[in-house]
Amino acid sequence: MDDELNVTYITLDGYVELKRCGYLYFLIMVALYVLIITSNSTIVFLICIHRNLHEPMYIFIAALSVNSVVFSTAIYPKLFVDVLSEKQVISISACQFQHFMYYSIGGSDFLLLSAMAFDRYVSICKPLKYPVIMRQTTINILLFLAWFLPGLQVAVSHALVLNYKLCNFTLKGIFCNNSLWKLYCESPRAALIYGLIVLLNVAIFPVLFILFTYAKIFLITYRSSRDIQKKAAETCLPHLFVLSIFTTLCAYDVIIARLEFDFPKIAKLIMTLQVVLYNPLFNPFIYGLKMKEISKHLKRLFCHVRCS
Repeated sequence: MDDELNVTYITLDGYVELKRCGYLYFLIMVALYVLIITSNSTIVFLICIHRNLHEPMYIFIAALSVNSVVFSTAIYPKLFVDVLSEKQVISISACQFQHFMYYSIGGSDFLLLSAMAFDRYVSICKPLKYPVIMRQTTINILLFLAWFLPGLQVAVSHALVLNYKLCNFTLKGIFCNNSLWKLYCESPRAALIYGLIVLLNVAIFPVLFILFTYAKIFLITYRSSRDIQKKAAETCLPHLFVLSIFTTLCAYDVIIARLEFDFPKIAKLIMTLQVVLYNPLFNPFIYGLKMKEISKHLKRLFCHVRCS
């Protein structure tokens, strides 16, 4: 039975202490998932119904929230099942799908943050040209590229390994990340090299672009009035904070998956949970509390709910 199971299923070997704390983990994860869905959906709802939030910056924030909902829905339900199961397994096709969703949405987030940086640069440094540059057509193109390009590139990496077979059926993790490539009988060099190209396209180049853009913004606003400096700080600092944490967690994921450092299992589990928890959970709170217009509508919404 085990031999038959191992032919079509991959064992996830990243969990610890499930027998004693499985139900506690389950309740915590369900609560976090509900909070993620609720908070991100609230941000999207507010941006959709209020006309003064139909600006490029807020549209990109809504797109990030949509990504968080889709990402969490692709990852968390499987975690719910695993923490209550005696054996944590996943089918090969489901593992490939999870890998695809994980990295395509991660790449999409980087490109959306790049679009937000570009929007802030035009708004603060070229305000007179802003209506001409950031037209609805421009926004639609940026959204399309952010959602389409990463998925296409990750799909190609999966196409490159179609003819490869698995020899190892134990994945050192709680979901399917780049450790999946370690399970193949032969090292899929084409996929690994192409994966580095994808990493450059959807992560490293966007991060360098964002840092360069914000450096120019702060350099220009440093010589400007206090009002412009305040506007730059209010809109740019939340983005930079999100970027720094997101980049750090993604770097951890890539380094651990590629180099397989001998970390304690519990430390690996905690860090991996941070990767799938931080952005989907905290992004709506960061943007909701730090972006003045969103914060204002949030307060009105909660006041309306309490009063009714």
